[in-house]
Amino acid sequence: MRCALACFVSIVGCVLVAGQILEPTQQMKYADKVFLEKQKFLLEIVHRIENPLLFEEYLKLAKDFHFEKTDYTQYDYYMEKFVGAYKAGYILPRGEFFGALVKTHIMQAWGLFNHFYYAKDFETFMRVASWARVHVSEGMFVYALNLAIIHRDDSEGLILPTIYEILPQHFFTSKLVYEAQKFDYDVWSKQIMYEKEYKDYLYQDNKEAYSTHAQIYTKDWKTWQWWKMMGLAEHWYAVDGAQVLTGVSSVNADILKDTHIYFMPTDYTRNVEWYNEQSKLSYFTEDVEWNAYWYYAHMDYAYFLNSSQYDFASERRGEYWAHNMQTMLARYYWERLTQELGEIPEYSSLSTYEEGYQPQLNSYNGIKFGFRENDFDHKRYTNFDQFNRFMFYYRRVTLLLEQGHITTGNGTVIDLRKPESMEVMANLLEGNADLFDSHYEIYWRVLSHMYFAGAEPNALHVLPHIFINYETMFRDPFTYSYYKRFYQVLSKFTSFLPAYAKTDLLLPGVRVTNVQVSELLTYFDYSDFDVSTLLNDKMVFDDGQYVWNKMLLARQQRLNHKPFTMDYIITADKPQKVVIRAFLGPKFDSNRRVLSLAQNRENFIEIDEFIYQLAAGENKIERNSSDFYWTIGERSPYTALYKSVMLAYEGKQQFVVNATQPHNGFPDRLLLPRGWAKGFPMQLFFFVAPYNGAHEHYPSYEHTSFGGGIGSGKRYVDDMPLNYPFDRPIDEVEFFVPNMFIRNVKVYHEDTLEKYQEHNYANFGSFDYSN
Repeated sequence: MRCALACFVSIVGCVLVAGQILEPTQQMKYADKVFLEKQKFLLEIVHRIENPLLFEEYLKLAKDFHFEKTDYTQYDYYMEKFVGAYKAGYILPRGEFFGALVKTHIMQAWGLFNHFYYAKDFETFMRVASWARVHVSEGMFVYALNLAIIHRDDSEGLILPTIYEILPQHFFTSKLVYEAQKFDYDVWSKQIMYEKEYKDYLYQDNKEAYSTHAQIYTKDWKTWQWWKMMGLAEHWYAVDGAQVLTGVSSVNADILKDTHIYFMPTDYTRNVEWYNEQSKLSYFTEDVEWNAYWYYAHMDYAYFLNSSQYDFASERRGEYWAHNMQTMLARYYWERLTQELGEIPEYSSLSTYEEGYQPQLNSYNGIKFGFRENDFDHKRYTNFDQFNRFMFYYRRVTLLLEQGHITTGNGTVIDLRKPESMEVMANLLEGNADLFDSHYEIYWRVLSHMYFAGAEPNALHVLPHIFINYETMFRDPFTYSYYKRFYQVLSKFTSFLPAYAKTDLLLPGVRVTNVQVSELLTYFDYSDFDVSTLLNDKMVFDDGQYVWNKMLLARQQRLNHKPFTMDYIITADKPQKVVIRAFLGPKFDSNRRVLSLAQNRENFIEIDEFIYQLAAGENKIERNSSDFYWTIGERSPYTALYKSVMLAYEGKQQFVVNATQPHNGFPDRLLLPRGWAKGFPMQLFFFVAPYNGAHEHYPSYEHTSFGGGIGSGKRYVDDMPLNYPFDRPIDEVEFFVPNMFIRNVKVYHEDTLEKYQEHNYANFGSFDYSN
């Protein structure tokens, strides 16, 4: 993903200075009352989404709402169909599971989204959103609302809570959800009192016995169960605002001073059941931000939206989809290598799939997600006509690629041996609305997802399954195998392209002399996720204002890395503007064979890209990992965000509009794979190229907020292909030029739980905030 400059600050201009990173000047922008009213609405309308709407002002909007065509800038076929389905009682109602990859669901979601998108003003948008909150499926409402806030012009700067805060049921195990939903303060306070008496007896009155025989108090634990090593149980513990670990800095911790905060230790499916060997990767495949990344990548250019109609025609939506898919597959492959699990298994319709998956999730309607058993044969249970339909389309696309051209219905011939045809191939494989010809099936990939989820092609009521929603599908190892088949088609397409010649890559007069990289060190640390929307206690209102006085946190151990730096030394014979790219990839394959760059290029991920004004002579550049353009840090919790808005709404503080994060950033903490104690070998590749593009491509403030600049035409740093220069085959005789540099590195791992395993933790029974 190349969404340039994922930062929180406004951009009002760029200054060209010799020997300097061309980053924009920064200026704070504060919200006015009108903006705060809009932001307040968005945060309240999705609160406790599975419960009835209890905000009186929005209930009144919903009650008084009527569909009037004059309320919209245009009224299309899908909006008509949506209203017709509602009047006929065929709309997907509240309490029904919604799948973004279910054909009947997406047709209705499309109509609802268009009502949001084409609402003539924000007041109309609020009225139709309030109506939808009351009447349609919770999942459909959240999906269409997220899509609208990202794409509506008048929503610039507004932010929604993250998808895992709105629908935590799709990210956390059913055990945590159950414990959160039954949380009761009176019961909890008595439990804590009894537990304290018990622990005082064990660990205070009998300290000597505990220090000698500690192992009897910590039994039946697994190496990832940090809470047991600290003497904690899987229930709720009280904390204060300063002890919230994620997204609340010391500067704004005071926002939570009047809030009762509780955390509960939680883990991944491995803690519930070790289903097969793939369970050792659950810390990665079930990471909350990892799955949210794919969800939001889809939201940028939802497959059913036509790019011309929705104003993102210049943003290479097909290439962007292919690039994100390559990123997900490569990053997953890195993690498999560190765990010595080998290559990503191939999916074949002729054989069973060895690794099953049990998600341990319950949807917002209380129904358990379906699971895949080990050695699963998809052909045993499902619709052969449906299977043959999408397999026929897949084979058709591959045959067209072999043929080398496509002839459209009007006789136009498209050459598939040209680099720009990547957009066509990616659109065909994704099955999106920009398909150039009605001869090709837009919904073929949707049908394949429904097939693997056991859903009939025209079904309206479907059971929850992880394969029919973007935020859950990459939890399952099968998804990587299936999408590897898609990527193999794109890989074959690139294999037909000519390799770059030396003259294409050489930047005369520029040499990368050296790049020093500081230590790459991964470790597991702790994150808090706001799951307050799972509370079932009575919502309290004071003079019409909601009193949000409780905050529930899921405390989870997650992969992270220490910040690192890359120090460049680049010489140039004259001043010039360049783009500096950095890629990271594994050094060897699953058999420990060292690979050439030509063999390994598809396993590299671009981790940084920035514009630099080189000065004549030697240029020294220090780049910190926190500056990387495509990553984002920790997000502000839902509770803290709401309280910040309300304090500003009441005139007690200011709310910084441009302090929000883009929805579509890659999680910084997953930038590196889990290292080895002795160091996991990887390679960094650096490339300096001339700047190719108008400087206006560098995004302005408006495109660094939650919306991410979708539709601006300024998302990318320059006009070169995504993943350039690894977007084509490599001829190593021609490829290597002085403006490139390769550095062998090792990724190390620090075991942060080792200190607890000797049973000498002084504060046993309390969380260790010294980490």
